[in-house]
Amino acid sequence: MMCMQEVLYLEVPTPNTNAVKGWLQETFTPGHGQKIVTTDGIRIEPDPSTSSVATTGLPRALAIVTWSAQRTTYLKAFRWQTPLSRETALLEQLNRQIRQHFPLTPPQLPEIDLSQQTIFKALAPHYPKTVAYFQRMPNGEADLSQVYSREKRWRDCVSTLSQPAKVIFRQGDPAAPSRRLSASDEDSSPSDAPGPDDTEDHYDLIVIGGVLGVIQAAAMALLGHRVLVIERHAFGQLNREWNLSRSEGQTLIDLGLFSQEELAGLILQEYDGGHIKCLDVNIPPLTRAPVLQTTGVLNVALDTAALIRQCGAKLRAAGGTILDNTEFRWAEIDDDQATVYVQPKGSEAYQARRGRVLVDAMGINSPIAWQLNRERTVNSVCPMVGARISGGIPETVWDPHYSDLISSHGDISRGRQLLWELLPGSERELTIYLFHYHPVNPDNPGSLLALYEDFFHLLPDYRRCDPDKLTWRKPTFGYVPGYFSQSPKERAIAWDRIVAIGDTACLHSPLLLTGLSSLVRHLPRLSALLHTALSHDLVKARHLRQIRAFQSNTAVTWLLAKGMMVPPGRQLPPARVNAVLNGFFTSLAQEKPEVVERFLQDGWGWLEFNRVLLKAGYQNPSMLKWIWGLAKADLGRWVLAYLSFTLHAIVGVLFGWLPRWVAWSRAWWETLTPSGWFWLQAQSYKLTYGLGKPPPVETTLQLPPPPPLPKKQPPKPVPRDNATDTGAPNGVVPKR
Repeated sequence: MMCMQEVLYLEVPTPNTNAVKGWLQETFTPGHGQKIVTTDGIRIEPDPSTSSVATTGLPRALAIVTWSAQRTTYLKAFRWQTPLSRETALLEQLNRQIRQHFPLTPPQLPEIDLSQQTIFKALAPHYPKTVAYFQRMPNGEADLSQVYSREKRWRDCVSTLSQPAKVIFRQGDPAAPSRRLSASDEDSSPSDAPGPDDTEDHYDLIVIGGVLGVIQAAAMALLGHRVLVIERHAFGQLNREWNLSRSEGQTLIDLGLFSQEELAGLILQEYDGGHIKCLDVNIPPLTRAPVLQTTGVLNVALDTAALIRQCGAKLRAAGGTILDNTEFRWAEIDDDQATVYVQPKGSEAYQARRGRVLVDAMGINSPIAWQLNRERTVNSVCPMVGARISGGIPETVWDPHYSDLISSHGDISRGRQLLWELLPGSERELTIYLFHYHPVNPDNPGSLLALYEDFFHLLPDYRRCDPDKLTWRKPTFGYVPGYFSQSPKERAIAWDRIVAIGDTACLHSPLLLTGLSSLVRHLPRLSALLHTALSHDLVKARHLRQIRAFQSNTAVTWLLAKGMMVPPGRQLPPARVNAVLNGFFTSLAQEKPEVVERFLQDGWGWLEFNRVLLKAGYQNPSMLKWIWGLAKADLGRWVLAYLSFTLHAIVGVLFGWLPRWVAWSRAWWETLTPSGWFWLQAQSYKLTYGLGKPPPVETTLQLPPPPPLPKKQPPKPVPRDNATDTGAPNGVVPKR
């Protein structure tokens, strides 16, 4: 049986498939041959005067068809075995002209004015489905406003990569805003900064960012430090859902931050396993991967809000303070302290809080990180949108005891390889994400709103459901940062009296984007080093830059993350990313389950990495060419990272005894030279956490028992009159 042969596969980056088909049928003129209009495109046959039948008895013709999927247009050209005369030139002409006529146009953020209209009315002409489904959510209007402001904030950051706003100043710097405020007249914004003798607002640690930051803050408060957390939103207000593995949850228990019973009370569900599968219909059969099954990866769904609230309660019980609805504005650093200037929401006044060390946990939009690193702040980002839903997806479609960790249901769409993630929660709830890996580019920074519009259009195809029959609980969205570091010194995470953690330090897994689990895995390491630094006043940049959670094995995994990005300004063969992922997951699926788990949790070693990589290249030699096409500009840096990983692995073998020796010798090392002990402690952690290995028990940090949490008291009756509640102290409404 003779089959038609595919000779061209293109993605045309427009959802208007009829326009593409019309251009083919009415405008496109092949350089030779006869064009015949068909239902889905055109057919090109030889000129009648030269028409002939091939020796195989099959007609000589080129069929070009179009179709719509993933809110974009795809085009394929087929022929029988015998090519047309000058077929290659004809296909090149078609490729060139159709790309010129339908260029990739990055989505722009519409300028809106909310003084005269709601966010729903303002965005409905641009994102109709997004507005329709946010209107179904309990807090949809405020949440959609936050999506818009989050995207606008990210775009503003990317547009000022080379000249970010300055927010960190040396004490006495004439450019510091405090100097301008003190010199202004009485009508200017006042500053109620504490005086030099005011110790009430002086802390050991000021943590800016109360989501991941409060976890670190709670640990430091339990170690006896006076901690302040500053959060720009209401404390506990989250737009992400979190999962962990059992081993990562055990880290919180071993550290002493949570008891076994407390952590069990935060678990919504524990899955039997997860799946990883990418589309393979448009790649060679030999490169198609089976469904990759996991058992212990992100299989514990947490009550995210309760986790944050409990950390906040533990922080307060240990003497810490949370200042929410307060925006960080700038900080001034001197030899004795860091002075942080903040502005409460709705106030024109600035307030000052002083501390010994400032911890930057503001995430991807941190102005401190942008000032310290400029173009090197991030070099990749994952726009991620989704929602927590319930009902409407029966178990015949999806078994709620399994997650969908990485799944693609289409090829490249408008410059992005879209990926899905599904995480079951409690009471038949599911959290579904749509995301893509994206290089940081000022001309195309990545749009949350455009991705949300894709999410609501494509969800029925992904999970065979009717979105109108789903119960929409809350949206989940954000930008997950990434940075490829070939060495731990390449990206600045510290300044005098300032250190970054979490997303601000680009701490996340390159494959599964797990910011929480990455932080939790390194929480004992970060807490121990930060505790030593505070205990011995080692607060200069040269000290604090050692408090980082760098792993040399995740630096080389970046190559796979790079293989999921479409380079800026290029249009790749649509199936290229799926082909790379299938090739890699084919070799990974042949490993033992424990190796798969270690790989996905960043715990694999040098031998495992090389075995998987070499096997993937041997089974599919084309992968090397594909990856070269995706990452050739950065392959030199990756080779250096690989050499560093190799050297680090050798050092880990030769000096595997060092962590236990450092723990044994702590008493006299710390007394003799605190800075030397701090350096040794950091080096010992590089040989364990830095290689993705659990440290020896005797080297791990153990928090002291937390003070008992205050019991909840029944609310007191609040006297009210007919006036509106102003939130005044003691529930008393002031007289008008």
